[in-house]
Amino acid sequence: MKYKIAMNTLVYGPDMNESIIQHLAYIKEVGYDGVEIPIFVTDIDYWIPWKKEIDRLGLEVFTVTFLGADMNTISADANVRQKGVDFLKKAVDITAYLGASYLSGPFHSALAVFSGAAPTQQELDWSKESMLAVADHAQSKNVILGLEYLNRFENYVVSCADQLYALVKAINHPNVKIMFDTFHAHIEEFNTGEAMVRIADEVGHIQLSESTRATLGEGQVRWDNVFDGLSRMNYTGWLVVEAFTPLLPAACIWRKNYTTEAELVKKSYEHIQKYLGA
Repeated sequence: MKYKIAMNTLVYGPDMNESIIQHLAYIKEVGYDGVEIPIFVTDIDYWIPWKKEIDRLGLEVFTVTFLGADMNTISADANVRQKGVDFLKKAVDITAYLGASYLSGPFHSALAVFSGAAPTQQELDWSKESMLAVADHAQSKNVILGLEYLNRFENYVVSCADQLYALVKAINHPNVKIMFDTFHAHIEEFNTGEAMVRIADEVGHIQLSESTRATLGEGQVRWDNVFDGLSRMNYTGWLVVEAFTPLLPAACIWRKNYTTEAELVKKSYEHIQKYLGA
């Protein structure tokens, strides 16, 4: 099956300043159909030049974000939870402004914030309550929330496919789906392809990310298994290449596991094509 492919712009760093806009043309030239852009700034004026270039190039767009401790949607402090909900609603507004259909990320809770224990039912209930509040707003903007699980070293609330599936089923909102990331699956699942098939009815968006978080095909992810899973789950959505740079401190990438960003972008696209019969 053929899939549309997008490139996540975090490969150029976390700061989506205007200097990164110039790379969109190259992403389009390589053959990508779209881009996935991190939203950390919620001032719409900031995104005017981004929208102009995206529209000029005819790229489709998706967005991602995450939350810090001060906006933790499962915090015992209701004010902190509300701050997270308010930020996510603004991120939804930016997503809609850019013409994107998905805002994805691990915002069911905060990134790299740990309690020292397994998640409690109260924390899961707070997550559900927070996501429902954001989802109702997202529905009014025609935006889907793609919740992502992270590996156990980055999140304790949901760190495998089955845990996230259970949370999404509990939320039970048409605008809340699963965004599946192969990097985290490579760490946490016994069989990535089987995990994908098992949760297929709730998966709306997929990120392809290597075990090194660099160039696809140059790490240990079993890509034959991944693409077999995609076929078996009858997935019809997008595939987004996600790769990180040492400029992204939140991902703790301190080694540059690639030569240049341009080469990573191109080689990753070519790697996917091998599985699509291109």
